[in-house]
Amino acid sequence: MNKTNNERRSLRIRRKLKKISKNRFRLSVHRSSKNISAQIIDDKNSKTLVSASSVQKLGDEKNKKKDLSNRTAEILAKRALEKKITNVYFDRGKYKYHGRIKIFAEALRKKGLIF
Repeated sequence: MNKTNNERRSLRIRRKLKKISKNRFRLSVHRSSKNISAQIIDDKNSKTLVSASSVQKLGDEKNKKKDLSNRTAEILAKRALEKKITNVYFDRGKYKYHGRIKIFAEALRKKGLIF
């Protein structure tokens, strides 16, 4: 089965990160054209510990995509800190560290997550 370039890139990034960060949880990010979602995953037990998405109600008004990234990051960081998760490694998947992904990561760092 042939894999697309995106699949190969995401697997390559994930493989390199797992070698470096053995005792941390994985923070996986997914971005679509309108929304962004993320989850903190325990790879040893194959369980999702915390998740947040911009599809959930974030407010009544319409927001810009950058604002959705900030709000989603704030929610995820709050939920992670409630479960005493501070150290994670950032799995950006097939996305470049640019734009909404970068805004998302910076907002998580401001709220107290270390990666």
